[in-house]
Amino acid sequence: MSVPKSVLIVANPAAGSYSADTTAEALRLVWEAGPAVDLILTRHPGHARALARAATGPGGPDVLVSIGGDGTAHELTTGLADSPEHPALLVLPGGSGNSLYRELWSDRPWQSVLETALAAPHVRQVDLIRVAETRGLALLGASTGLAARTLDPERARGSAARGRERYEKALLDALQTGFPPYPGRVTVDGAEVHSGDTVCANVGGGRYRAGRFMACPHSVLDDGLLDVCVAGTALPTPELLQLAREGRHVGREGVVYARGRRVVLERTDGRPLLFEYDGDLVRSGDATRYTLDVAPRALRVLAPAEAA
Repeated sequence: MSVPKSVLIVANPAAGSYSADTTAEALRLVWEAGPAVDLILTRHPGHARALARAATGPGGPDVLVSIGGDGTAHELTTGLADSPEHPALLVLPGGSGNSLYRELWSDRPWQSVLETALAAPHVRQVDLIRVAETRGLALLGASTGLAARTLDPERARGSAARGRERYEKALLDALQTGFPPYPGRVTVDGAEVHSGDTVCANVGGGRYRAGRFMACPHSVLDDGLLDVCVAGTALPTPELLQLAREGRHVGREGVVYARGRRVVLERTDGRPLLFEYDGDLVRSGDATRYTLDVAPRALRVLAPAEAA
């Protein structure tokens, strides 16, 4: 990709660690780098998606910069993916988990990331996940069970914790209140890989969820495959969470890891399956199963020239 001539910054003031000073600094750095630059602050849920769709039209920017969390990046992703010719997406941290930023850029300072991405842009075409039942798209991944339960807004209400600490507190609260495993089944490309009591099933997407946990540590964003990691009850849940910080839960008793192009997650007792993707809890009534398919190389993102 050549050096961009135009940049649109989309910033979400409602994101978990949003800072007006950070946004102003990003605007200054882009302006000093030379491209024409515009800034739009999102005003409501869905606004970022609409802005991304508009950016794919004639006269749109070369680069779309996201300043917000994974939710903001998700909205921009779903807006851009509608068009095969879309601006490259550059994700900067400004939310709670910032998992996508960490997935692409590790823990590099965002200022140097922005300067590098504008001076020597490298485009990586990454896979997306299609959720058949909702007709939605995910980039980072999806999960059932324990991880999905922590996204219930009723559990977060009244918490003073912010960012990644808030998610971790929600996990601990779920454990302390006695999170029950559910009877589940997981199939990958038509083959059953797990059946029985299920603490959680994670599908990636990316390696990281909530910025701290390597739920699918071997996942690669552009290999045309979905990674799935399922945890039963053989491994105590507190130990599972501790090991998952570094991806060391894989290979332990009761943990199944597989790859494929289609993953089906089910709850087998007829009760609704608690399910989320890209951090959004699905509230679809009585759905007991979800089907996830890979959409290869569906999104253009700016990433390091070397492997992350």
